Amino acid sequence: MRVIVPGRRNIKLPVVTLPIVTPRLLLRDFVSSDLEAVQAYSGLEVVSRHLVWGPNTLAQTKEAIHGFLEDQRRKPRRCYELGIVPRQGHRVIGGVGLKITDWFNRTGDLGYVLHPDYWGHGFAEEAGRAMLDAGFRELGLHRITAICDQRNKASARVMERLGMRREGAFRQSKVIQGAWCDEFLYATLASDFSN
Repeated sequence: MRVIVPGRRNIKLPVVTLPIVTPRLLLRDFVSSDLEAVQAYSGLEVVSRHLVWGPNTLAQTKEAIHGFLEDQRRKPRRCYELGIVPRQGHRVIGGVGLKITDWFNRTGDLGYVLHPDYWGHGFAEEAGRAMLDAGFRELGLHRITAICDQRNKASARVMERLGMRREGAFRQSKVIQGAWCDEFLYATLASDFSN
């Protein structure tokens, strides 16, 4: 698809080839029938305690999935919110997302969430690495960022294992679960990334 950017030539925007298959995971678009599986993790306080959303009601999860489905139809597609499914199963155990925040400057933002039954197995890192690869190789991004609550040590470790560099520490930058929190900003460049 060609997009006209004011003051710029027409730009052909690339897309990510889906599904993405990793050694242990299948990353695919969410579908309406994922509602129960998504609610199984998004409704948990332990999952959302460091996030701006949740714990979700069933209605909020249904609304989130509806938003994912709308994003899938947008042209050009700017947001890839994908379900994480073990290759040995069929049920979504979490989500990983890559949002193009600035096409012209080729910048994106990475995020991920998992059901706690799957924490500590390297799934977030595996899914995150696949999304970084798709962002750099298929979308041609130059820079991908990720942000986490400073109290979320596990998420910070995932970003560091992905080779992302901590570039900033923000004081009381976001309200999370009703209180101001401090955040870390991580980023990596296409030239730094090795899959």
